[in-house]
Formats: sequence, C-alpha cells, structure tokens
Amino acid sequence: MDRRSYLKSSLALGGSLLMPAGVLALAGCSGTRKIPELAGFDGQIMGTSYSVRLGVPMTEGLAAQVHSALQDVDAHMSTWRNDSELTAFNDSTDSDWQKMTAGTLEVVANAVDTSASSKGAFDVTIGPLVDLWGFGAGADSTGNIPVGRDISERLAKVGYDAIEVDLQAGAARKLNPGARLDLSGIAKGHAVDRVAAVLDQLGLESYLVEVGGELKGRGLKPDGSAWRVAIERPAAGRRDVFRALDLNDQAIATSGDYRNFFDNGGQRYSHSIDPRTGQPVNHELASVSVVSDSTMTADALSTALMVMGPDEAMAFAQKHQVAAYMILKSGTSLKEVYSDKFEQLLG
Repeated sequence: MDRRSYLKSSLALGGSLLMPAGVLALAGCSGTRKIPELAGFDGQIMGTSYSVRLGVPMTEGLAAQVHSALQDVDAHMSTWRNDSELTAFNDSTDSDWQKMTAGTLEVVANAVDTSASSKGAFDVTIGPLVDLWGFGAGADSTGNIPVGRDISERLAKVGYDAIEVDLQAGAARKLNPGARLDLSGIAKGHAVDRVAAVLDQLGLESYLVEVGGELKGRGLKPDGSAWRVAIERPAAGRRDVFRALDLNDQAIATSGDYRNFFDNGGQRYSHSIDPRTGQPVNHELASVSVVSDSTMTADALSTALMVMGPDEAMAFAQKHQVAAYMILKSGTSLKEVYSDKFEQLLG
C-alpha cells in the first residue's frame, strides 16, 4: 500500500471514506431564533476533514496559514508517508538516539506518558498490531483474522517502555528494534491544538476548530452563546446527536468502535486494538468522549479509556479527575455514564 495515500487507505474498508467517531459542531437554528452565519472554511488533511468556524471576521491568508500548520503535522507524524519524520524513526533498526523536531518530540513524549499512566491501555508502539489487523499503514489486507502465533509475534514488538525521550537533547530512541511509533491515537488532537495556536497568535478570541471529529472552542459566538457541540449516537452509517455540550475554552475528543471496523463471520472487529492482548476490544463501551484543556490530552485519554472497557475506564477517570463521558451498548439499547468531573460540566 502506498503510505502517502490516506484517502486511498480509508477507502479500503468498504468503498467510502470512513467518518471518524467524534463530536459534531451544532449550527443552524435554535427554535425560531436564527443563528448568525459564521465565517470559516473547511479542508482535507491527514486522511480526514477539518473545519474552522470564527466568531470574528476572516483575516486574509488565514486559511492558508491553518492548512500549512496541518501539513506540517502530516509531514512529520504520518505513518502513511514514506518521507515523514515518524517513518524514518520507525524504519531504523538500532537503538541510537535520533533527533526529532520539537513538535514531534512533544507528541511522542505525551504519548509515552499516557501509555505509562494507562498501564499500556494506550500504547504508542501499537503499530505492529494495528497493521496485523488490517488497519495500519503497513497492512496487507483487511477482513482476515490473524492466528494466535502472529499475534504473539507482534506483541513482542509492542511495549511503550522500549521508547526513550530526551526533551533536552531533542531526541528519542527505541530499545526494541522492532518497535514502531503510531501516533494515530493522539495526532489529530495535536493538530487541533496546532491550529488553535495559530489562531491565538493572531489574536482571534472566538473560534471552533475541528480535525477528524476532535474539537476545541475558544470564547463565545457573536450572539454571546457558547460553542455548542454534539456527542454522536454510536451508530454505523448515520450521524445523530446523542448529547449536546457547551465548550467553554475547552477541547473534546471521542473514540468509538462504530465507524472503523470490519465484519467476519458475523463478528465485528473494531480498529480499537487492546495493546495488552493484541485483540480488538470486545466490551460494552461504544464510545468515550473526554473534555480537557488540551485536545491532544483528550484524544489520547479517550483512546485509552475506550480500550479499557467501562469499569476500568470509569475507575481511571475518577482517580485521575478526567472529564469522561461514556456510552454503553447492550443489544440495541444505549446507556450513558460519566465521571464526576464531566458531571460538573453539565451545570
């Protein structure tokens, strides 16, 4: 597979572009009151869509600056590009220190920290398993069930403790030559934060940024209301509102098992792989949303909690004061549960 082609890889699972599990920006009318039309723009990057909505007039060249920032993330952190910084690191077969740009190293360091705090539910070295199950840049096919021997061989290459980061030296290394970094569970969140940083530097105080379903809002809309977003109903093939939430200078990210999956013999296999077992998750959690000041943090934590399952995820969220919202499935029924920190956001 050509690692440069995000869209081509996304099309591999069923013939249409896979929509990310996430949240939706709510716009349009509320009752009979017309919502002022917002300035903004949309685009495509990293195999997904992005959008920027502004509560202030557009400035000249803004769209180009945003797209440039997103292209920079793609060029450094993509596993689908042969020329990316991450691919160069992954292709190395030694344990020498390798220089990295500050942005990439920051994301890797945060990914390693989340891997440790979640005790491997999130693992930045999960790449070999993702490829084995047909969801990664190095995947040969999708829809085949790996045999136990192959899973064991890939598990031997997975382990976040094989990655060392030296922020002062601006370098990272891998102690296991077979380890491969996979930032797919954190890079979209980082991309949102990068766009927000561009807008902040320009002095814009009212915006909503979305990349692949992860969002960050700043300030208020022109009518004085908060940026209101909707957590999706976890259902394949449709995008419905399950719960609405105001973002008050906050970010939200969602992980779910209902968009990216394949069926085999009547069994659904999710792209959410548990790095500890090498198997796709199989529990009652349909989606997890996390609210945080940092979209990168929210992105990584939602991935970790999705892997954990309902009981472990809730215990983690309560212990670490994570604002987590979970939708559980039981047959055709759905139930919402949330942490104390998230409940505080509901007013």
